[in-house]
Amino acid sequence: MKGAVIFDCDGVLVDSEPHSAVAWMAVLGPRGHRATAADVAACTGLGYTGTYAHLAAVDPAVPLPPAEELWPDLLAALAASFEEGLRVFPDAAACVTALAFEGVPLGVASSSRRERLELTLERSGLDRYFQATVSSDDVEQGKPAPDVYLLAAVRLGVRPHDCLAIEDTGRGAVSAVAAGMRVLGVARLPAEAGCLLGAGAALVDCLDPGMLRGLL
Repeated sequence: MKGAVIFDCDGVLVDSEPHSAVAWMAVLGPRGHRATAADVAACTGLGYTGTYAHLAAVDPAVPLPPAEELWPDLLAALAASFEEGLRVFPDAAACVTALAFEGVPLGVASSSRRERLELTLERSGLDRYFQATVSSDDVEQGKPAPDVYLLAAVRLGVRPHDCLAIEDTGRGAVSAVAAGMRVLGVARLPAEAGCLLGAGAALVDCLDPGMLRGLL
């Protein structure tokens, strides 16, 4: 088996988006900013910089601190929310553990910043299964550019076309397809199903170790 599997993190491995909304509300609310949890949900897959820009534009009458100044507060709020329980998707956990046991090289390619990615993987308990992780801090261009997936392949020591990418958003699928990888789309959010298909992903309702094994 010469292939590798590279997972997106948020929305594929863990149900972290509700925690993102809680964290953003915790830092924006006390500042009088009118962005809502729905506004945060609209930023799924954008990463911190894109989300910050989107939310800042929601209520320009209440200027936010610079992005780098706000980041430590947001990360702390996210960690506090994770303490209440970060849900790992059972199908993803089953795939990761089964494939790791069989010696399949596994990686993560995420739009998250390095600090958030490491926090999320550590709290999920899945961090020990991945030989390579790539965050938005590690590349010049985040998703939908192919950079994170290409670097993940390099770090795993495999060719991109020998990799299977697992994504939950059209934006992420575009990134993996541009890297030359086969893409499996798991539509945790029904609204993303069409976007995943349009980007060239094969769509599934849930992840299965045998299915992933058969695609390598």
